[in-house]
Amino acid sequence: MQFNSATTSVIPRGVWVLGFVSLLMDISSEMIHSLLPVYLVTVMGASALLVGVIEGVAESTTMVVKVFSGALSDYLGKRKALAVFGYGLGAISKPFFAMAGSTGMVFGARFVDRVGKGIRGAPRDALVADLVRPEARGAAYGLRQSLDTVGAFSGPLLAVGLMLLWANDFRAVFWVAVIPAVLAVALLYFGVAEPEKASERGARAPINWRTFRSLGRDYWWVVGIGGAFALARFSEAFLVLRVQKAGLSVAWAPLVLIVMNLVFALSAYPFGKLSDRISHTRLLFLGLAALVVADLFLALGESWQALLPGILLWGLHMGITQGLLSTMVAATAPAGLRGTAFGVFSLVGGLTTLVASVLAGWLWDSWGAAFPFYAGAFFAAAAMVLIVMNKENSNARATG
Repeated sequence: MQFNSATTSVIPRGVWVLGFVSLLMDISSEMIHSLLPVYLVTVMGASALLVGVIEGVAESTTMVVKVFSGALSDYLGKRKALAVFGYGLGAISKPFFAMAGSTGMVFGARFVDRVGKGIRGAPRDALVADLVRPEARGAAYGLRQSLDTVGAFSGPLLAVGLMLLWANDFRAVFWVAVIPAVLAVALLYFGVAEPEKASERGARAPINWRTFRSLGRDYWWVVGIGGAFALARFSEAFLVLRVQKAGLSVAWAPLVLIVMNLVFALSAYPFGKLSDRISHTRLLFLGLAALVVADLFLALGESWQALLPGILLWGLHMGITQGLLSTMVAATAPAGLRGTAFGVFSLVGGLTTLVASVLAGWLWDSWGAAFPFYAGAFFAAAAMVLIVMNKENSNARATG
């Protein structure tokens, strides 16, 4: 990542702090999550379907909770307190991974961790929009995503080093993960000031179904395409299982997340800045194309080295699309309903993530390791068709 003085002049200090909070929590979370699929399968004897259910329920829980936390942050006119509470829950969950003696306890810890992520996610994303000028939102979301993703590859890297140092002692690594989680909560509490409520957020948004009618067609199209993305992109736990299935040792299995998130981190900010200048739909199409090709590499590769291009392209598609989708939600939602808008967007993504992850686990157990990725390529290609159809309909309305 390269940042210059122009970047720092348009992105306020609070956004940088939020980025480093995300970085620390992602170090903690990914130290655990990069090892968890292999731990569940090789130590606790779980099936790929059970891994898919645990991951799908966990990730979808995050998205469902975001609806309520986002709406609540709009109603209260405050974002920071909810974000602190969410990060605090994430920190509290970490010791339970180390103490777990069954898949049920692992599931419980994962569930609480993801509830915390859901509580903090929408208020934090809305807080970014509150802190930065509209013309710099793409850069701000790209910056926060880049810093977040630095943590996402640093965590697995640290996990690999500790696993090699401590002879595959999963529980010891899980205990170390508690430290950056606690630091993240402290940094958020002391380092970010809630901005004064802007006049456009002066009215408290009621939490009821009529609220959704205030969100226009352009916003709902973003929600729809975000759901299609989630259906095409199941849990990254299957990337870890894929390289382990292809012969990579247990200690080195988190390498897949290191490589993927390194590409994600390096590409998120440049593509975020680019989204402030060019067509959003063009970038979405490019991101989906990268996902299709990534899935084909991951389906067809027979060794972990042959899977590497797919892992790199998976990271690239994340860098192209994740900050972009946040920018599109912020741009199409009324300012006083941004928290709700991010929450609803995440709900749709969460429900489709649950379906996608359970389907991926079933396909893996029933047909083999390649088939979840064939299905992902199919759904990504279908989303590309939806983008083309929407573009043609928009042109027809404009000329009509």
